[in-house]
Amino acid sequence: MPLTLGLTGMDPATESALQTAFKVANARLGGRWTLVPEPQADFVVVDMDSMYGPMSWLRLHAAGKSVIALTAAQRTQADFLLGHPFSADSIAALLGEIAGQNGEPVSAAEAPAAPKPVEIPQQPRTDPTAALPDVVVELLQTDLAQAKAAAPAPAPAAPAPAAPAAVVTTPAPVTAPAPIAAAPTPAPAAASAPTQPQATAPAPAAPGVTASGDGLLDWLVPGRLRGLLRVGSGEERLLIDADQRRYHGPAALKPLAALFERGFASSEFKLLPAAQWDAAAAQMGAPMPLARLVWFGNLLAGRGRLAPGYDAARRYRMTKWPQTEREYPKHFRIATVMMKGPAHLAEIAEASGVTEPEVADFINANLATGFAEAEGDPPPAEQAKSGGLFGRLRGR
Repeated sequence: MPLTLGLTGMDPATESALQTAFKVANARLGGRWTLVPEPQADFVVVDMDSMYGPMSWLRLHAAGKSVIALTAAQRTQADFLLGHPFSADSIAALLGEIAGQNGEPVSAAEAPAAPKPVEIPQQPRTDPTAALPDVVVELLQTDLAQAKAAAPAPAPAAPAPAAPAAVVTTPAPVTAPAPIAAAPTPAPAAASAPTQPQATAPAPAAPGVTASGDGLLDWLVPGRLRGLLRVGSGEERLLIDADQRRYHGPAALKPLAALFERGFASSEFKLLPAAQWDAAAAQMGAPMPLARLVWFGNLLAGRGRLAPGYDAARRYRMTKWPQTEREYPKHFRIATVMMKGPAHLAEIAEASGVTEPEVADFINANLATGFAEAEGDPPPAEQAKSGGLFGRLRGR
């Protein structure tokens, strides 16, 4: 009996590319799958990186559907993961795995010869929120409420992404906006490696590291660190590839909170040879974007208060859907409210059922990483030109 697959929560270009790749992959699997409308499908692919992807996930989950998350991240709250960008090979591998779990294994001998190469359309990562009317958001909210009411069991709590096993994708380059807590120190000249100022026998600092006791959030400013570095120890150890803007460390963020509570001297960032760094990185798992640490540092920096320059009298909104963390399930509710349109801090807290300090921390983190904005702020591109609070880092 053929397995059925549906597609939803994505723009037309992505859907077209998926359909083309599916046809190639399904031919390799002997036609075990059938592409059908979403309501008739046993398994549904949802673009989790779109604004309405998480809404679709909740609705399908409440209806008992198995969801395949299409996402550029390598962690998801859905049943299965299809990485973006995708290909006929990656789709074939995933569909073959699902078929095997459902008692229909496909062996290499059964699979027909690969068909002639088929050109798969480009797979753009667009921001659907730019042209999405408010009425669509309202309809999505209505659909979600109806799905929860119709579900036989209580609706699931606000979902949060699973901790990265294979890990967050490796985007290049990753944007890491300026920290809220303190203004960054200008990057030193690339021609020389400064040393830590001491009265006697100064210890050489890693290239690009200025000597001071600034907090970790200040050190994460692009250009201030360079090379392959190690900082911290034990469960708080981090490997930082400053040039590629990514890091290796614990899957969870909360165990790293202590790193953002103290200062670091330049000598604490140990420059490692490439071979030693690669070996250590392999033991710690795949890399994660450094912007994730910037997000977390700014989540902690305000201690329940909005960042300097922002206050409760202003209105805030999400500009795109963030990758929420499993450790903070309430953030899904806050983001859902903020996606509907600009609102004051108190209004967001009331609508999401979350305290105002928690909302303030969430806003701080997303202002710093470019996922949120205050009403009246210039676009990120203009902020970058003017060197605003967060803008100076968003162009990188």
